[in-house]
Amino acid sequence: MAGRIPREFIDQLLSRVDLVEIVNARVPLRRAGQEFMACCPFHAEKTPSFTVSPRKQFYHCFGCGVHGTAIGFLMAYERLEFPEAVEDLARLVGLEVPRTAGGSSVSTQPLLDWLAQADRFFRQQLRTHPARQRAVDYLRQRGLTGQIAASFGIGYAPPGWDNLSQTLHQAGATPQDLIDAGLASRDEQGRARDRFRDRITFPIRDRRGRVIAFGGRALDSELTPKYLNSPETLVFHKGTELYGLHEARSRTPHLQRLLVVEGYMDVVALAQHDIPYTVATLGTATTSEHVERLFRVVSDLVFCFDGDRAGRAAAWRALEVALPYLRDGRQIGFLLLPEGEDPDTLIRREGRVAFERRLEQAMSLADYLFSALRAQVDPNTLAGRARLAELARPLLEKLPDGHFRDLMEERLRQEAQLVSTRLRLPATTTSNPIDHNLRLTRTPLRKAIALLLYRPELAQQLRDDALAFQDGDEPGMKLLASLIAAWRTNPQLTTAALLERYRDTREGVILERLATWEPVIAEGNYQFAQEFSDILAALDRRNDLLEHLPDMLLRRVSPRAFSTEEQEVLRNLTKVKNV
Repeated sequence: MAGRIPREFIDQLLSRVDLVEIVNARVPLRRAGQEFMACCPFHAEKTPSFTVSPRKQFYHCFGCGVHGTAIGFLMAYERLEFPEAVEDLARLVGLEVPRTAGGSSVSTQPLLDWLAQADRFFRQQLRTHPARQRAVDYLRQRGLTGQIAASFGIGYAPPGWDNLSQTLHQAGATPQDLIDAGLASRDEQGRARDRFRDRITFPIRDRRGRVIAFGGRALDSELTPKYLNSPETLVFHKGTELYGLHEARSRTPHLQRLLVVEGYMDVVALAQHDIPYTVATLGTATTSEHVERLFRVVSDLVFCFDGDRAGRAAAWRALEVALPYLRDGRQIGFLLLPEGEDPDTLIRREGRVAFERRLEQAMSLADYLFSALRAQVDPNTLAGRARLAELARPLLEKLPDGHFRDLMEERLRQEAQLVSTRLRLPATTTSNPIDHNLRLTRTPLRKAIALLLYRPELAQQLRDDALAFQDGDEPGMKLLASLIAAWRTNPQLTTAALLERYRDTREGVILERLATWEPVIAEGNYQFAQEFSDILAALDRRNDLLEHLPDMLLRRVSPRAFSTEEQEVLRNLTKVKNV
């Protein structure tokens, strides 16, 4: 993510969106008392158990247990990442998402505006510049039509040091604006020079279709590198973006599968031959961010790389990166092309039907993994089979717990003729220490937090002398005190906004569970303020008792009955350590 989204913006955003409207636009809701209900969109059910609370701006399913805020709902339902969900909500209410860099808030909209103007400039140059013919001839030679080139926004950066810079300067851009947008760089004399010169340009778009960067293909064989990408900017991170993903989602609304290739021209050529579900990494090896993003869109991936040594290395790298994300229901295939072929040349020679036949015959991840390992050993010897098991072990240990991991272990036993494997259990506790299935017992402290989440205005109704409880050592006390302080400082803060402040923390998991609480009797008859203040008073009395209990015990029993060390242990035993 290019810069952090300020917490204050998240607070403002969640105070302006309505979770009921957001959910109802995707899942029809019906009113049920103070709340709204529907059949859960995240698991199959016939009787509605999915509830949306307008008061808390919080959803919860009593069937499968999912819950969260408007941001969490979009992330789960639309398969978005956190910043993408925030941007969608901001667009809905007419806000611009700021970013923080170096401790200050930075707007990305000016960068996006200059990139959009550069996109228009490059496309115009492909139609009108005197030197454009070489670019047009190259595209025709690769079999592209004007229609497909236009749909991908392919353009041309003409020769010269500052064609784009001069054009955007007339529109008000400074040299630093162009450098920040990745459109220019400084030479040895400190002058701003166009980054893309005499290159075919490919706009790289984000999920919303906004141009965030460019790739450029050199027309001069002596110009290096042959492919050039925009540098890292506030809006572009090469290791997370995928070329063609926006176009694939636009052309195929209900994507079932994505084909991952290496180059821009591979994506465009396959789309030209009616295979629009193709994306490409941007000149980098497949990253975990790529895999995670792809699996947010579809559950079926096929990696298709060039039929050479570099392509095979890229396929193996993709396999290693993808293993931790292969939970049950997801699958990956590998299409290894003949030596010397790439998707662009193959689709033009064979056509769509033959190419898709190859896709259907792509090797499964299991077949690819074990065939690659068998090639490194002699499976006909005991030492070879032991070596096979040793090579497979660290790979299979990356798999998350589930049926697929069990089946892969069984496959290893068959391949190496083992009675059992020696795989370690999946390291779920180290990679994700937060227990999202945490079971909470009812305590007065948790009831106080639940009341506060249901009625934040209770924080405003407290007298200052009712806050003595916060001096206790119990961790949950500090959490309750921080919630009260947040709402006393900012009375307009919604429950949803407060929950977002604790996203991806253990406290956040606890707060989300407590936010599912509802009063068991009619709200009008429920004495929220009285019960809340009674609980706080009881907590204060308990704190006072715990604080003085060791001394009380020591006074009632001869001090000589305990050593100094034992007295210290006694005092520590009275301190509650867990929330």
